[in-house]
Amino acid sequence: MPLRIASFSAPLLASLLAAAPAFADLARITDRAAFAGLVQGRELSRLGVSLRVALDGSITGRALGRDVTGTWTWEGGMFCRTLDAGDRLFARNCQVVSVDGNSIRFHADQGTGDIADFRIR
Repeated sequence: MPLRIASFSAPLLASLLAAAPAFADLARITDRAAFAGLVQGRELSRLGVSLRVALDGSITGRALGRDVTGTWTWEGGMFCRTLDAGDRLFARNCQVVSVDGNSIRFHADQGTGDIADFRIR
């Protein structure tokens, strides 16, 4: 039974990290310092996912009851990250970052892929 739960959780986690509602006024973040100012000491949360992006380049949190760890850098005006969420590894991906008030959007594959919106708390 645990294997079925684990195999079900990985696709569910991927879909939670990909689904996104519309934002009203998105402002693209292209500067590491501006990004750091938004996330420093804050929690990024959405649908069973809670993450902290630290200035030392680490990512920690929980997703659907599983620990999440990862690393990030800022390259070419984009957030580039790797993630490990239990039995699921998310390869390095550079993402366009935009903000709208207390919401932040990550647009994968250099702005051409899936979108994940988080609340900044």
